[in-house]
Amino acid sequence: MIETKTIDQLNVSIIILNWNGWRDTVECLESVFRLNHRRFDVVVCDNASSDGSLEKIRDWAEGKALAGFGAAPQGGRGLALIQTGSNLGFAGGNNVGIRYALARGDCDYVWLLNNDTVVDPDALSAMLRMAHSNPMLGVCGSLLRSYAPPHGILTAGGRRYSRWSGRTHPLTDIATPRISTSPRAPDYIEGASMLISRKCIEQIGLLEERYFLYSEEIDYVVRAQPEFHFGYAPDSVVYHKEGASIGTAVLRMHRSILQEFYLARNRLLFTWWHCPWCWPSVFVTVVVSFLQRLLIGKPKNAAAILRGALASFSGRLY
Repeated sequence: MIETKTIDQLNVSIIILNWNGWRDTVECLESVFRLNHRRFDVVVCDNASSDGSLEKIRDWAEGKALAGFGAAPQGGRGLALIQTGSNLGFAGGNNVGIRYALARGDCDYVWLLNNDTVVDPDALSAMLRMAHSNPMLGVCGSLLRSYAPPHGILTAGGRRYSRWSGRTHPLTDIATPRISTSPRAPDYIEGASMLISRKCIEQIGLLEERYFLYSEEIDYVVRAQPEFHFGYAPDSVVYHKEGASIGTAVLRMHRSILQEFYLARNRLLFTWWHCPWCWPSVFVTVVVSFLQRLLIGKPKNAAAILRGALASFSGRLY
């Protein structure tokens, strides 16, 4: 007879990726160590930061004073710091932490959490309650609210995805939990807060590292279906600063050069790998974005989109 764990017995490894953002990471850690669910450990993976992040986070964990921050709870017990060795991107950096967590052998879930977030004390417990009630739930998301007052809703668990344009839009209806079997469910879970079961990782594998930045979440959910469900726990509240470390902008006209490149490249790659019949229409959408940037006087952004589109051709083989 297989013994089933209660929610309080579930072990979670929380993976936080840092890149030149130790202040955000320490603030995130302070909130994480106030979680109601106590059976967790934290793995911070540093993607070769150049601002002394790893040393600053280690100082905080050891109880040394950092301006604007309190001492780490219990001297930072349950916190592992890993230097990845280079900037591996979102998927690569998180995969280092996932491999470490799985190698320890005692985690039931892995929680991928952006470093530019602050979590509500019940954020993890709420996702575990939902996951525990549905054994097929492989991925679970949170209600993401803006870090800045009045803390407006950014998205409820995940986003809708248009396969014909490659564009996404957030969901803001927070009334009820949603599972992928529901027509009102998101098409994928937002990577800022993504709880993944160990069973799902062992069966589906790690995040796809060739994206480097953006599209990893939807790629993972597509690969996980139909073997696993995914869903959203409305009582799991996470406050998000939205792209503090990489210059991500909500409005298309304010996007950074880096963001423009990877969004264009990865929209085309994801489409080619998972729904190639939609590739021509997505390509047209990327061309329209290129022309829009030229018309508003942002030639560098337009050039980044063009480079991203051209780069997608070299990564077509899956």
